[in-house]
Amino acid sequence: MSRELTPKQLIERSIQKKYRKELWSPFVAAVKRYALIQPGDRIAVCISGGKDSMLLAKLMQLLQRHSDAPFELEFIVMDPGYNPENRRQIEQNAALLGVPARIFETDIFDVTFSVEKNPCYLCARMRRGHLYSQAQGLGCNKIALGHHFNDVIETTVMGMLWGAQLQGMMPKVRSANFPGMELIRPLYCVHEEDIVAWRRYNHLTFLQCACRFTEAVSESGDGVGASKRQEVKQLLKALRRDNPDVEKSVFNAIHAVCLDTFPGWKSRGEAHSFLEWYGE
Repeated sequence: MSRELTPKQLIERSIQKKYRKELWSPFVAAVKRYALIQPGDRIAVCISGGKDSMLLAKLMQLLQRHSDAPFELEFIVMDPGYNPENRRQIEQNAALLGVPARIFETDIFDVTFSVEKNPCYLCARMRRGHLYSQAQGLGCNKIALGHHFNDVIETTVMGMLWGAQLQGMMPKVRSANFPGMELIRPLYCVHEEDIVAWRRYNHLTFLQCACRFTEAVSESGDGVGASKRQEVKQLLKALRRDNPDVEKSVFNAIHAVCLDTFPGWKSRGEAHSFLEWYGE
């Protein structure tokens, strides 16, 4: 008689079986393509409570279980000031998925809520700093974040349309403020729609957005609100009607930038002009 699987085992099986092509394979491909993990790494997987970071935690667990190259994991949750319901949901999901999460508290929401100019930028910087500091204190040399394929595309388009710059999102980045620390993005090649499909298949409920500044997005009813990222999501959705591969085109473009066709660019913080080589 076959043994009945636990909810955690069913969730893990769905990743490696039903959604192997959509989740497991692109995850492993990104880890290999961008050399995100090396033997001996101690990686802090940063969990926000949303679908992306929770899936990342499970993928990293499974990879550690099946990898020939040994590495260690810590699972950290930063509470920036969640209400009790959101905090409870994170704890319950971590238990359901079998993720041994360490929760540490900060006052980021209280600090940034009173800031009028660029509160989201300040919040992001404070979050990143706290995560690096906590991870370093646990002996980690890397932090892993749940940014996925669509985040990469949206960030690129946002930078071009509103930031007046052609700038991508790197699969890994060395920290300038925490020597010896590195940020990695193992979901770099995983599509958001596939994460959503996995969540629905397993009847899971994660935090949508617990930020005080973006509550207007969910309340607006159109999925846009005041968020520029949501506007870009809607723009890309419209473009997909004529070109289903529009996001794939953007992704491929940032991997094949032709500097010979740009009048100017920046490298390692230094500005350059085509006039440096023109006429040679």
